[in-house]
Amino acid sequence: MMLGHGYGGFLWLIVVVLDIYAIIKIAQSSADAIWKAIWIVVVIALPVLGLILWWFFGPKG
Repeated sequence: MMLGHGYGGFLWLIVVVLDIYAIIKIAQSSADAIWKAIWIVVVIALPVLGLILWWFFGPKG
């Protein structure tokens, strides 16, 4: 399936937007730099699963 064709493209657009949001929130968190880097790599490497993991276990605040 081509990106941007049908609902698949729309869903991936939502995932990308949420991943960008997660990366921004991770970067703004008070966590140590190494943990920020690890979480950012997880979110980028595993776009959907990384986002879910970050939501439940990632740095807050």
